[in-house]
Amino acid sequence: MSGTRDLLWDSGHLRLEREEARRLMEEGGAPSPQSSDDPLISLKDLDLRFGDHVVLDGISLDVWSGETVCILGGSGAGKSTILRLILGLIKPNGGQILVRGRDVATASREELLELRKDMGMVFQEAALFDSLTVYDNVAFYLHEHEDLPEEEVARRVDESLRMVDLDPEQVEDLLPAELSGGMKKRVGIARALIHQPSILLYDEPTSGLDPITTRTIDDLVLKLQRELGVTSVVVTHDIRSAFRIGNRVALLFGGEIVFQGTPEEMMESGDGYVREFLH
Repeated sequence: MSGTRDLLWDSGHLRLEREEARRLMEEGGAPSPQSSDDPLISLKDLDLRFGDHVVLDGISLDVWSGETVCILGGSGAGKSTILRLILGLIKPNGGQILVRGRDVATASREELLELRKDMGMVFQEAALFDSLTVYDNVAFYLHEHEDLPEEEVARRVDESLRMVDLDPEQVEDLLPAELSGGMKKRVGIARALIHQPSILLYDEPTSGLDPITTRTIDDLVLKLQRELGVTSVVVTHDIRSAFRIGNRVALLFGGEIVFQGTPEEMMESGDGYVREFLH
């Protein structure tokens, strides 16, 4: 009986989180997802195996321009692996990974590099370079891949830091060790934004953060969707965060997507595993 009460209590709070997020998006004039005929990212019958171990077993998932899709699942379910597949860092055993209609699985190295120019990656634990300042961490892509005058690099770094609500004058000269966990996450997002991609891939963006800082990161994801029209794929185990920021959610289990739909649809699902996961 207590388990049922806990589930009802959690569902009520998840609904409140969802309603607040929807209000924030409506007030900000968020771009409408599914505004184009074709999905921006499309996984079709995707298979991945390591030896006899099945990681993904024929999964299909579409992500439309301007929306945020959250991929949920337990540890080892293959969530982060999907991001590596989208980036072309690993190849599937079968199926297609289409980004803007181009198949990442069969793309040449030059084609992959071109596709990645439109994608930003936010790593788990931020993955900042310990020996570089915040400025140099954020500017890293531009220094390595663009031939820009330093004045333009500085302008872009300033713009990216302000977009994630950090004051450049206060943080640019700091090393990662001098930052809080939440600040590291925001610097990681600023680094992903520096080359102005239209797609952001997040790997556990709220992992290890306290509830207040988690909400700050959630608000930032919503802000980037609302103000920049960014399309996001967010891998997370945090149900509350996923329900707050996701237009749709997908639940991985046993190498398959056992549910995909809106957070509201997930809360109403009668599937046994979905109910257990929510509980």
